[in-house]
Amino acid sequence: MTSDTFRTAARALLDRADILAGHTETPGQLTCTYMTEAHQAVASQLAQWLRTAGCDSVHVDAVGNVLGRYHGTGAGVAGRLVTGSHYDTVRNGGRYDGRLGILMGIGLVEALHTRGIRLSRDLEVVAFAEEEGVRFGSTFLGSSAYAGHFDDRLLTTLDRAGTPLSQALRDAGHDPAEIARAAGGASGIAHYFEIHIEQGPVLLDLDAPLGVVSAIAGSVRRRLRLTGLAGHAGTTPMRLRQDAACAAAEIVLAVESRCDGRNGLVGTVGQLEVPNGSVNVIPGACLLSLDVRAADDATRDAALADIDARIAEICARRRVSLESETLLRASAVACDPAGREAWRHAIGAQGGAVHELVSGAGHDAMMLARVAPVSMLFVRCGAGGISHHPSEIVTEADVAAAYAAAWAFLLAYSA
Repeated sequence: MTSDTFRTAARALLDRADILAGHTETPGQLTCTYMTEAHQAVASQLAQWLRTAGCDSVHVDAVGNVLGRYHGTGAGVAGRLVTGSHYDTVRNGGRYDGRLGILMGIGLVEALHTRGIRLSRDLEVVAFAEEEGVRFGSTFLGSSAYAGHFDDRLLTTLDRAGTPLSQALRDAGHDPAEIARAAGGASGIAHYFEIHIEQGPVLLDLDAPLGVVSAIAGSVRRRLRLTGLAGHAGTTPMRLRQDAACAAAEIVLAVESRCDGRNGLVGTVGQLEVPNGSVNVIPGACLLSLDVRAADDATRDAALADIDARIAEICARRRVSLESETLLRASAVACDPAGREAWRHAIGAQGGAVHELVSGAGHDAMMLARVAPVSMLFVRCGAGGISHHPSEIVTEADVAAAYAAAWAFLLAYSA
């Protein structure tokens, strides 16, 4: 394939992303949450494109994953290649998060089919129905079902309107009892590769269109409640105060100080609240979140241990009590060394510098890593690296570069 061919494919991908963005729950914004009318319309459109691209079989499983398979020759090569990502969005989100990888997979099948090329392996494109967790609060519903790790207890989870997940599935024409069958395809995968926008500014800062993901960070999320003693802002001396907000402020700075970026280590306090706060009352309580991530669990857990020690010291000194609840603990995922090398070679063949980076965000590849080797390719995200936002953008040139790398990767991995 020539550079002009890759540019043409990139233009087609961007046009398709625009078409998908027309299916939304909120006019003037892009919101496509699990099992809504907009979500089902996107699934139907993706299934149609998979068929016209040349897939030999296309179906939608019991959780709404859309799967298309392009048969290989089966020339003595075990296992199939799988690529894809998710098609749900956050509220008022961007049009490339997740969908870029699905549309790239459709474009690759299209390129193979129009040229009459059959790989030695089957190529399966999977559009995972849910990754963001917006409607029911649980992430990776689609890829967890595909990988055989769906938790049936989630079927009783309610959305804001009080609708159980099981009912939402039935309303959309799916049978929750069939979810176990969605895992049938998880066996026999030789390799899963996911192409995704970076959702950050690193590649933009490096002036690089593409990056190879070395690992997907493991994260721990906690909810903290600090309880001090409320009092009059004018009559309580500073030395006698048990100010929960001041303790929280120290904790925020302690997190920032400890999470120094080495080995992908980052820490964030993204929520901070003084319940029933008043301008003339010393805060008697403060609620805050804590999110710590790193490329490996050992680095993350060492940082958490140090942060916990600092929090204990701060609370003791300020005579503030602490309640801590762990909301999430997700292990880091190291990308497959052979897959990383194949991506490095594919990018290097274009004459560009090869950069590796840790993904701080979670991806469907984390679920697939339970059943197969995985790799990821990041595509530069414009507009300062913003994502989960209407300003999320990729360029035609960068998508074309991703197509060129993916084509080389595909041919190398199917040899």
